[in-house]
Amino acid sequence: MTRPRLLDLFCCQGGAAMGYSRAGFDVVGVDIVAQPRYPFEFHQGDALEYLAAHGHEFDAIHASPPCQAYSATKSHPNVGAHPDLVGPTRDLLRVSGKPYAIENVPGAPLLNYVTLCGTMFGLRVIRHRLFECSPALLFAPFSCRHHLPVVKWGKSPNPDNEFHSVVGHLSNVPYARAAMGIDWMAQDGLAQAIPPAYTEFIGRHLLEALKATP
Repeated sequence: MTRPRLLDLFCCQGGAAMGYSRAGFDVVGVDIVAQPRYPFEFHQGDALEYLAAHGHEFDAIHASPPCQAYSATKSHPNVGAHPDLVGPTRDLLRVSGKPYAIENVPGAPLLNYVTLCGTMFGLRVIRHRLFECSPALLFAPFSCRHHLPVVKWGKSPNPDNEFHSVVGHLSNVPYARAAMGIDWMAQDGLAQAIPPAYTEFIGRHLLEALKATP
């Protein structure tokens, strides 16, 4: 049976892609930077140019525009070097007419978004990410479950009573992989990755949208 195809823009090392694959999509990733760890078909190039040229070939589209312009570190002196691509990405996605999801960090200018967290899916990591979907997704699957403290930066977590802090030069990569539900990334990819559980949930929503399309 043929699976629907999903275009994964600004794909990095494929955390989002793996979730969509588990939901039932065949995934193709695009990123301006080579991504040798990406687990599916990959094309290196400008994501928005690829969307304009090839978006019509796919059934649904995911986009994770660069987040540095909106993140908690946006006061950093180099933040101006990072483009604000949410608006241009949304404009092209709307023109495509395909079901889509835009993902970004809290503070990003997403519309009618839901916030997902690792604790909603039984993961041992607190990582909030926003998802703007078309058609709109109205509710997260659960509330956040921040019932454990987060391990202090630079320390290995106690697996019994701490959440992991998967940021920057994180310690204990094997535990971080387990906490995120990711087993193929190195330290640099884990620091910013989307846990696949998030997009497996989003992917099911996009599949239902496709089923409802005449």
